[in-house]
Amino acid sequence: MSTRVALITGANKGIGLEVARRLGAVGVTVLAGARSAERGAAAVTALRAEGADAHVLRLDVTDEASVTAAAKLIEGEHGRLDILVNNAGIAYSGGWFTAAETPVSEMRGVYETNVFGVVAVTNAMLPLLRQAPAGRVVNVSSDLGSLTWASDPEHPYYGANLLAYNSAKTAVNAITVSYAKDLRDTPIKVNAANPGYCATDLNGHTGVRSAAEGAAEVVRLAQLPAEGPTGGFYGSGADGPIPW
Repeated sequence: MSTRVALITGANKGIGLEVARRLGAVGVTVLAGARSAERGAAAVTALRAEGADAHVLRLDVTDEASVTAAAKLIEGEHGRLDILVNNAGIAYSGGWFTAAETPVSEMRGVYETNVFGVVAVTNAMLPLLRQAPAGRVVNVSSDLGSLTWASDPEHPYYGANLLAYNSAKTAVNAITVSYAKDLRDTPIKVNAANPGYCATDLNGHTGVRSAAEGAAEVVRLAQLPAEGPTGGFYGSGADGPIPW
């Protein structure tokens, strides 16, 4: 069997790029999914300079034709997919809102990428994951998606009441559980990763962790052994399993 093949959506910057870098460093062939072919090509150039076998893959997770074309390209060039990292995500378009002030259009925009995009890409890639000896799916979630923490007045994130983003990540967690149950009798494992509050474009680089630190748990889950878990929600280091 040749080297493993990984698709990372939103891989041209931030956590996605760091995941691509770490997987490339251990010999995984990296398909860097990016909406912008130009930005994707720049990321791949950097990855190749570090010795990675990296390739740009034009992919807009909100565009059905783009997702279908990406799956066909992977099938034609590789015949399978070993790792899928659903990383592409957005936070908000123009401001912070209370729940009552959140425009429905804001909800739709965030869900289109963060929720429906995850489902669209996973469904398109599942036939390729089934062709791999041990497929791995990692959905990049957030600690803000934990209902346990969100409803605890003593938790530091209790005040981060972002209706669109938080509920979308909660939905990603539910999606993770659903796919894990569907695939429980296969070698494919599906888990959600919490990178933590990382300094990326998503939050104006206000996070307390680096993108590289946030990528660590994603990469771990992407390479789980056969006895590893499925259907869980995990954070890096001391975070451990995250409560739903």
